[in-house]
Amino acid sequence: MTLCPSSHLLPLSNSPSPPPMAASLTTSSAASRLLLLPSASARAPLHRLSAPHSTNTSLAASSSYAFSPLKCRRYSPLPPRAFSNQRASSMSTVAAASDPAQLKSAREDIKEILNSKFCHPILVRLGWHDAGTYNKSIEEWPRRGGANGSLRFEIELKHAANAGLVNALSLLQPIKEKYSGVTYADLFQLASATAIEEAGGPKIPMKYGRVDVSSAEECPEEGRLPAAGPPSPADHLREVFYRMGLNDKEIVALSGAHTLGRSRPDRSGWGKPETKYTKNGPGAPGGQSWTAEWLKYNKFMQDIKAQIDEDLLVLPTDAAIFEDPAFKVYAEKYAEDQDAFFKDYAEAHAKLSNLGAKFDPPEGIVLDGVQGEKFVAAKYSSGKKELSDAMKQKIRAEYQAVGGSPDKPLQSNYFLNIIIVIGVLAILTSLLGN
Repeated sequence: MTLCPSSHLLPLSNSPSPPPMAASLTTSSAASRLLLLPSASARAPLHRLSAPHSTNTSLAASSSYAFSPLKCRRYSPLPPRAFSNQRASSMSTVAAASDPAQLKSAREDIKEILNSKFCHPILVRLGWHDAGTYNKSIEEWPRRGGANGSLRFEIELKHAANAGLVNALSLLQPIKEKYSGVTYADLFQLASATAIEEAGGPKIPMKYGRVDVSSAEECPEEGRLPAAGPPSPADHLREVFYRMGLNDKEIVALSGAHTLGRSRPDRSGWGKPETKYTKNGPGAPGGQSWTAEWLKYNKFMQDIKAQIDEDLLVLPTDAAIFEDPAFKVYAEKYAEDQDAFFKDYAEAHAKLSNLGAKFDPPEGIVLDGVQGEKFVAAKYSSGKKELSDAMKQKIRAEYQAVGGSPDKPLQSNYFLNIIIVIGVLAILTSLLGN
């Protein structure tokens, strides 16, 4: 969750203008339109959705970034380009589990984009905003919101808090077309986690296999994402994130992702036009960042606590984590202990990325094994201590590795069963003999 203004600086291509990138499905309702984007070979200039005075914020690091050699400018509506019904159908069909091999290849392509475009902040924001609409009080999928790929539809992209995320979608669309076996829901979360890791952040214990929604009618209503400058920042954060099922520790940990990105006053109403940290880019210069190295996952907590550099941005919701007594406990801890911050952030990010998702298979797909605590038998052999989520994932992965699943018990090893029975009988015979 990073809490940043929704009207951000967004990347635009310098290349000559090809056909417009936005296209509407030919349906009877404008609300059911899916935003389709061209392949990399025919990419149009990227535009931002203008909301100059909006106070809505993103759930992830600010997309107020620019990357060389791209320029930035305000969004101006483009005439839609119609796609055939056949293509529209293929782009919106509900997908089953993503293909693990394609997920790994897509991750490598995302890394290439990050290294060339410096787009870490906006990709983090894309994943968080797709997941951050989750409402724990609603059981029905996809009405409950969450990580289901709904943010690819135009109606949701036009929500004020999602201003500019069309640019993130345009960066990922060629990858989606290349790897059709990866769902949008998985692609968004894969890009978000990879951006954090590539910026020097912690390894996120992710799982995949999220199912996509199939139409814009399944998008959540507007208003589920947080604002940057509400009257009572701490209360607002709790109202929004408690609805998702997150707690105070997770709110503060996720706030740390604001170490990435910058904000521009002409886009969001927040920040300075330029600082010593942003006047030379990378990308188009300008804006105000939260940290000096705003493409590196590092010192947000320390800088927010100190507040001694006027060139660094502090939003009301940022300041709240050191002002609210309950938040402050965690913020102080993270400012002093980077390892604790990375650990808690990784767990909170993974939890956020799973909110509201429907997985196929139900247990999800793990690409690199399960990252988490090492198994210590004594820690779990007695008492009523609840297993951590990471430990449960580890046990599940080991069970599945030998052919088990929640719906398919392991087949019996009859030879082993016979040996056990003989052993038990021998013990009983010995006891009775004595």
